[in-house]
Amino acid sequence: MAEMNAIANVRAIEILDSRGRPTVQTTLRLASGAAGTVSVPSGASTGAAEAHELRDGDAGRYGGLGCLRAVAHVNGPLRDMLVTRTVTSQADLDAMLNQADGTAAKSNLGANAILSVSLAWARTQSVAKGIPLYQQFADEIGHGAPTHLPRPTVNLFSGGKHAGGQMAIQDVLITPIGTDDAAVAMEQLVAVFNAAARLCRETYGMRLLVADEGGLAPAFPSIETAFDDAVRAIEMAGLRPGADIALCIDVASSHFFDGVAYNLDGAALTAAGMIDRISGWLDRWPIVSVEDGLAEDDWEHWPALRAAIGDRALVLGDDLTTTNPARIRRAIASKAANALLLKVNQIGTLTEAAEALRLVREARWAVNVSARSGETEDNWLTDLATGWAGDQMKVGSVTRSERLAKWNRLLVIASETGLPLAPWPSQAG
Repeated sequence: MAEMNAIANVRAIEILDSRGRPTVQTTLRLASGAAGTVSVPSGASTGAAEAHELRDGDAGRYGGLGCLRAVAHVNGPLRDMLVTRTVTSQADLDAMLNQADGTAAKSNLGANAILSVSLAWARTQSVAKGIPLYQQFADEIGHGAPTHLPRPTVNLFSGGKHAGGQMAIQDVLITPIGTDDAAVAMEQLVAVFNAAARLCRETYGMRLLVADEGGLAPAFPSIETAFDDAVRAIEMAGLRPGADIALCIDVASSHFFDGVAYNLDGAALTAAGMIDRISGWLDRWPIVSVEDGLAEDDWEHWPALRAAIGDRALVLGDDLTTTNPARIRRAIASKAANALLLKVNQIGTLTEAAEALRLVREARWAVNVSARSGETEDNWLTDLATGWAGDQMKVGSVTRSERLAKWNRLLVIASETGLPLAPWPSQAG
């Protein structure tokens, strides 16, 4: 059996993501003949502490964003290291990958190269064992069969780096909180999106054009107008704001923080002023999650943000935590947040992402498993969110095939398993 589990070949190619930028697709084949192929995503709104995504830097090809060097590292040194090797576990494989790179940020071989092999091994194992990919992910971290599905958080309105900066904050999202049925939830979310599209056409004269993650991006006169319009779209769909559908916001504050002030809608806010602004939003609108409410290195003030929000909403770290165990430990110790946006390409291997998951679960944090703005039609993320018992899943809107591939996988898993959506966390650490 060990010989059958030996790696027979690893091969990568350069493909294009949803923004037309190169990324890496890797196929791993075992001696048994079992094979798995994965594509890795790429972010636009990236934290400074993220693992290094290797790009070619050749301005004459894809504007310097080519991934031929990362592909060559998979097809060269990583393939040479792995072929004929028998890998006993995900942790065993990922340790070899990290040792081959030799840097904390994976800057030699590239996090995109390393992650593609890490994920390809997991998919190949699920094929070899004849089990769903979500169960392979669960087995590797000692979980049993999943008991629930991640609750969707869907991009309704986009701003920031995902939509040309016409709105300072990055996303206004919607999440279903009145049902535990995935099919009903998706029906409600699509109804709200369609209502919002009609609203944008009537109010802003906007055609149905969408941003990087499929969200609508009208020229809102203010952030508060976006919140008002989101609530209005929920009502237009015949649903109840705060009862059937709630709002989540990705503030992405690092993008409008200049090192001194938070420059928001013409105001230069101190950290205290920013916290007051967010707290006021929660008083007025049915917001249940606040992502990156302060800048990624404004460690001094994150505990005050969490204290001000209290139990009204999740305090979700993305740029703050970057799925990085060291940053997560600091956030836990300082009581800076109580929820993690988990993105495996921020850290570069499944094993390190699993360590991030373990840390936040021990601290009783909630977990939202997230895609990136540059995605492919690969749907492994939904299996990961299911197998790792994610509370929520964030993959973008209900338009664009690279987003719908993940939501459709959620519907398939729901149909096959009959599992309910996870409850919205009533308390977090």
